[in-house]
Amino acid sequence: MPKLSVERVVALCVRRSRLVIAIAVALSLLGLFVAAKLFAINTDTARLISSSAAWRQDEIAIDAAFPQRTDLIVAVVDGETPEIASEAAEKLTAALSQHSEAFRSVRWPDGSPFFAKNGFLLLPTEEVIRTTETLIAQQGLLGPLAADPSLRGVMQTLSLGLQGVRAGQTKLDDLARPMTALSDVLERVLAGRRARLSWQTLLLSGGKAEPRELRRLVLIQPKLDYNALQPGAEVTNLVRRTIGDLGLTPDHGVRIRLTGPVPVADEEFGTLAENVTLNTALTLAAIGLILYLALRSGRIIFAVLATLLAGLIITTGTGLLVVGEFNLISVAFAALFVGLGVDFGIQFAMRYRSERYARDNLPGAIVIAARGVGSSLTLAAISLLAGFFSFLPTEFQGVSELGLIAGLGMVIAYIASLTLLPALIVALRPPGEPESVETASLAAVDRWILLHRRLIIVATVLVVTAGLPFLISIQFDSNPMNLRNKRMESVATFLDLARDPETSPNSIDALAPSLQDAKTLAAKLDALPEVARTMTLANFIPDDQDEKLGIIRDAALLLDTVLHPIQVAAPPTDADNIAALGTTAAMLRDAAESRAGASEDAARHLAAVLDRLAAASPRERTTAEAAVTMDLTRLFDRIRLLMSAERITRENLPPDLVADWIAPDGRARIEVFPKGDANDNAVLVRFADAVHAVAPHASGAPIAIVESGRMVVRAFIEAGLLALAAIFLILAVALRRLLDVALTLGPLVIAAIVTLEAASLLGLPLNFANIIALPLMLAVGVAFHIYYVIAWQAGVVDVLSSSLTRAIFFSALTTGAAFGSLCFSSHPGTASMGMLLALSLFFTLLAAFIVVPAFLGPPRESYQAAVSGGPPDSPP
Repeated sequence: MPKLSVERVVALCVRRSRLVIAIAVALSLLGLFVAAKLFAINTDTARLISSSAAWRQDEIAIDAAFPQRTDLIVAVVDGETPEIASEAAEKLTAALSQHSEAFRSVRWPDGSPFFAKNGFLLLPTEEVIRTTETLIAQQGLLGPLAADPSLRGVMQTLSLGLQGVRAGQTKLDDLARPMTALSDVLERVLAGRRARLSWQTLLLSGGKAEPRELRRLVLIQPKLDYNALQPGAEVTNLVRRTIGDLGLTPDHGVRIRLTGPVPVADEEFGTLAENVTLNTALTLAAIGLILYLALRSGRIIFAVLATLLAGLIITTGTGLLVVGEFNLISVAFAALFVGLGVDFGIQFAMRYRSERYARDNLPGAIVIAARGVGSSLTLAAISLLAGFFSFLPTEFQGVSELGLIAGLGMVIAYIASLTLLPALIVALRPPGEPESVETASLAAVDRWILLHRRLIIVATVLVVTAGLPFLISIQFDSNPMNLRNKRMESVATFLDLARDPETSPNSIDALAPSLQDAKTLAAKLDALPEVARTMTLANFIPDDQDEKLGIIRDAALLLDTVLHPIQVAAPPTDADNIAALGTTAAMLRDAAESRAGASEDAARHLAAVLDRLAAASPRERTTAEAAVTMDLTRLFDRIRLLMSAERITRENLPPDLVADWIAPDGRARIEVFPKGDANDNAVLVRFADAVHAVAPHASGAPIAIVESGRMVVRAFIEAGLLALAAIFLILAVALRRLLDVALTLGPLVIAAIVTLEAASLLGLPLNFANIIALPLMLAVGVAFHIYYVIAWQAGVVDVLSSSLTRAIFFSALTTGAAFGSLCFSSHPGTASMGMLLALSLFFTLLAAFIVVPAFLGPPRESYQAAVSGGPPDSPP
């Protein structure tokens, strides 16, 4: 837009100020109405990336084939004992299954009757042999317990063991673990604390359960509301309330943590919202203070803020009309509008103050101010528009929509600054300026820069060159878990699961036409050094069933009298229990008499505990009996069921298990697990690339992380090159000289390079969040540098001491206040964005204030006259 046209528009708005204000109010009310009616934020992160990307197509295909595996809440149940963990998982599954209005499905996969019966068949043959041999070796203890599953029976069984020690048939050391376990449980009972003896740990796990044995996973698929900031908040709260109502808490021996895509996303949004009210208030206060220091007039400040607010409301309504609903990235347009849009208002208002000091004519000062900044504001607005619109062609849909809305917002901010702002200033009639807004003391700096241009240019080249190794080594961290607060329960639990290859969420899925094809593909994937193991439905139909069934039948025959006792003793009386406690205590002391050692100490200690229990109240003995025998009968029931295993075939597999591995159209799923630390980015990249090479259409978190990272980097490179090309063409048309274009863009490119070098030096990698800072600062830098080049072409001398530098400085402070508070966010990704923004803003200003003047040199006063056919603009 020619400068003369801008001047005429502003002059018209000055004359028709009331009409302009009325139109602005009407448009603001319309924008407010549209925002109220249509406002929506779709928090589905899958929408941030275009579905046309090849890896997204694969992801969508697998999700469509197995929808029950998407949008999950994973309840990680950790119990003090395996029995407590299983009991908690069973209770939680049953309770949540009653809420069909909130959940599509609730499953405890390992708790199905199929696994309870056929669990031995799914173990390696060596483990089946070891477990059955352990049971057979312990039948001398199991038999009496099965015939009398009571406190009395436990004491009599221990007494039998002690008789074997006395007869020299066994050693006291063999009873050390049972004695220690009994002592611990009974002491807790006598202390009035919760107690429960784990017979599975004692008899099947060698006295110590592995962490994996103490953990159960319940898979919950909720019904989500993607129009809410936290789509799963209500259902997650329902899960937590149910956990509390069932008493599944640490004081009852169980800890349940929630993770999975839904809790991770919801807690991340919650982290983003932490202290948002306080941060927003402090940011607005800081912007208000900066505007006061810059403009010194409450009326002008009100005019700038009112213009900014009107533009923001209109942009919000326009954005909703264009995109329908905001996404998690595009909603950031508001911060961009405040941080960048206010620059136009400050530039115009500062130039107005300079002109008002020179003449006591309010309308005339406004029109002359428009003449002075019209060209630079127009060129800056067009460049900002080109910068933001450069994201439209990319596959990063979240940023593409942000670029569209922010670009439209810059147009609206530009128009508002040249129409509504002048009208408001006329209507508010601020008093004249009592003193110059220029900073005369900086004239010496201007002269020093001109005298030492070569030194500054050489120093700049040296700094950039010295930092090139850091630029080359800068990393892009595409792992979204590194952008999240590791103190959040969902993230900490996710990382906990990822440490175990058996439970790692960072697995990859691949599809094969049939189960036979899946087995073939799985064999190829198993051969990869990056793969720990693979799973298909075939893993649930073991090949060596005949051998295992023979082992199980032999064990069942030997254990028949144990598992099916001919006679079961009647429940003991309290007197029976007291007698059994006394007898066993005496035998323990006898076994430990005149001997020293850990086992003897354990025997003496248990004897003392049994004496105390015998002398306690009947109620305490009843509690002790429950603690000791609660899981005993369940253990026998479990063993009986395992000993009744039958041959597994494709036909007798549970339908829900088959549905997890075979799609309705017959395609089979292969799940591939990584070898090594699944949280390490290098491991994930190698794993994803290796699997992708064998199965090109595989999908999963590692592939999504790697491919989305590459896509985002590619999108920003493409957008950056497109933006630079567009801005170059715009500047070439506007400035008419390629040298001037180079002088405008050169320092900006240098500032971007030094920013990346500094980030690498400080150990700040690029990521999905902070990479957005680069185009933001490119946009800011383009505007700042254009202002200087236009002033230089107009023949302005001592640029740093002019009102232009003052305007740029306070505009930068406002931008810094708008974005700087991000550094203090509880969300690591947002905080990293704030840090990179701060770095970029610092080097952009350094380039604008020092490098640009050094590159430009003395102003060519005759140039503007030659181009425009008239005298150069008056200095600000």
